[in-house]
Amino acid sequence: MKISQKTARIEYLKFNQQRKKFMGIFDLVILGFALAMDAFAVSICKGFAIKNLKIRHFFIVAAYFGGFQALMPALGYFVVASFTNFIKEIDHWIAFVLLAFVGAKMIKESFENDSCKNTSAQLHFKQMLALALATSIDALAVGVSFGFVEFRGLNIYQAILIIGLITFLLCAFGLKLGNLLSQNSPFGTKLGQKAELVGGVILISLGIKILIEHLLS
Repeated sequence: MKISQKTARIEYLKFNQQRKKFMGIFDLVILGFALAMDAFAVSICKGFAIKNLKIRHFFIVAAYFGGFQALMPALGYFVVASFTNFIKEIDHWIAFVLLAFVGAKMIKESFENDSCKNTSAQLHFKQMLALALATSIDALAVGVSFGFVEFRGLNIYQAILIIGLITFLLCAFGLKLGNLLSQNSPFGTKLGQKAELVGGVILISLGIKILIEHLLS
């Protein structure tokens, strides 16, 4: 009897392993780019406002956005990690809903008439903290979804580092790009809006991918 119970448990664990939702490094890089689109758009606007770019401007903008983009998923993941076993039967739906919600929100915001004209050139603590928090709230929800997937070839710390690094580099690039564009040109604003649109579509696609993989397993 003991042997049969042990065998049954092993088979159950194998079955459960097969049903797990996986995210590879390619998926993670795509996710990192999608999450960075909000901060990228704000960095373009900052580039409009700052006329004389210096090295410290790149570091401040990229460090704030990249740092918070890494911090928020970590918070979301570790908060939910303690009770994933209680909701494992619906974890794929939770991951899908969270990613789809954040993606839909980004798509909606991409169609709003938001201008960079009122963006301040200042980079003081209160303003940058507010902007970093505002652009990384979505990453908190995505971090919660990390509690319901497993990463192939890397751990959660490496995953968080990749997301933060992608945002860091994209924001530095966005700052320079915005600086090169004329403040009165509509191209820069439209570019930021399109970036948010693409990011939203990618997040929804990743959510659908996780759901389909589970349903077909």
